[in-house]
Amino acid sequence: MILSVLLALPVVGLVIVLFLDKERHVRQIQGVAIGASLAAFVWSIFMCMAFATEPSRGPMAMRLEYQAPWIPSLGIGYHVGVDGLSIPLIVLTTALSLLSIVYSLRITVRVKEYMAWFLLLETGMLGVFVSLDFFLFFGFWEIGLVPMYFIIGVWGGPRREYAAIKFFIYTLVGSLPMLLAILACYFSMPEPTFDMVKIMQANPMAGAGVKAALVFWAFFLGFAIKVPLWPFHTWLPDAHVEAPTAGSVILAAILLKLGTYGFVRVILPMFPEASARFADYMAILALISIIYGALCAMAQSDLKKLIAYSSVNHMGFVILGVAAVAARGGVMASITTRTTALNGATLQMVTHGIITGALFFLVGVIYDRAHTRNINEFGGLAKQMPLYAGIMMFACFASLGLPGLAGFVSEFFVLTGSFSSYTLITCLSAIGVIITAAYFLWMIQRVFLGPLKERWADLPDMDWGEIVATAPLCVAMLVIGVYPKPLIAVMNGPLTAIVDHVTRLAGLG
Repeated sequence: MILSVLLALPVVGLVIVLFLDKERHVRQIQGVAIGASLAAFVWSIFMCMAFATEPSRGPMAMRLEYQAPWIPSLGIGYHVGVDGLSIPLIVLTTALSLLSIVYSLRITVRVKEYMAWFLLLETGMLGVFVSLDFFLFFGFWEIGLVPMYFIIGVWGGPRREYAAIKFFIYTLVGSLPMLLAILACYFSMPEPTFDMVKIMQANPMAGAGVKAALVFWAFFLGFAIKVPLWPFHTWLPDAHVEAPTAGSVILAAILLKLGTYGFVRVILPMFPEASARFADYMAILALISIIYGALCAMAQSDLKKLIAYSSVNHMGFVILGVAAVAARGGVMASITTRTTALNGATLQMVTHGIITGALFFLVGVIYDRAHTRNINEFGGLAKQMPLYAGIMMFACFASLGLPGLAGFVSEFFVLTGSFSSYTLITCLSAIGVIITAAYFLWMIQRVFLGPLKERWADLPDMDWGEIVATAPLCVAMLVIGVYPKPLIAVMNGPLTAIVDHVTRLAGLG
């Protein structure tokens, strides 16, 4: 029941918030939201301890599993569980939700509704990572869509309605084919069921030909839009630019990971043959995302758009690692290299969430003071805001892959593991690393170096609330960059099992 309690904690906070008067109890509403998110974070740490002490029942077996019938006549059950793939993402979700709510104490408009939507959003994201029943998985997937729509549409920037509707329509377009794919898996089972573990074990799409291809691409579209993978990325810059700071943090750090998580949890283990058949296409789309995202980021003058396009760039490395697992080509590819690529892809989900979360917090810091995000309007801020400049540079160096920081480890694993499967594509992808360094260094030069412009002579440095929101993320960047072994040890077991499962059923050797 540990996972059920985790899901319930934000909901309890949500219910309490809804019963408080929005005008007389603003402080209480904020306190309840912080308390609920803090309780969820602390409980997620307790979950990690319980996970570590529970004996493993096999390389692909779930832990902390709980299963109960829900609608037995339709094969629907309440089935939750975690493994080394989902554990880091759950902790990342609870941590960033807590930091985002703390940062959101500066929200003064419709505080009650804002905190309520944020707590519901946290529940939806956690639900995706713990669900082992497709009916439950899809329900939580859709729950996460609605709160973000309102967070962007109500508390966003001048074009918030356009950005919110675009985000909603794109994501809904991805959800519909995914729902059809889930139903196809359900009816392909000897005894219809939505249980994800049973579907994976039965592999009902083996040898299904065109049907398997259609189901694969239906899931692919749903997850690729969420990632977002080129050419399904165009909703992302608008959503990021118009979202409030905490909304941008959650959108980039967690919501995008729902898509990449789907690739690893659903597409690879449930469609090994189709994954091998279409791996080359995934690798090509990943390469385009890496190069295109980096070039678009370099062309931006808006700080938020720069970081938004950098997410397209960095998520491309995740998909490259996924494609390398199922690649038919590459005479030197082995289970070891494929596992390295998948470890790197999964680690990239975590490190990108930490780094990009910090970057969006930091963009919010400067926007709250200067009321602009235009890079060309700044200059010399390192003299006026040395603490802010130091933390921003640190996060940028982590994002561009400086050795010793978190971004380097994950991308190094992806490139090392993918090289045997896709030598040329991997070499071309490394160009994206160079362009990433170029646009971050160019941004640092224009914003922080040179003479200070007179209009920014009175800008205050970071306050304690902003430091509390960003400092833990910077510590995590350094710790993972210097000593990633504990995190990789948690992920390696189930990821190795997924690679073995794919290579065996797809006949990859």
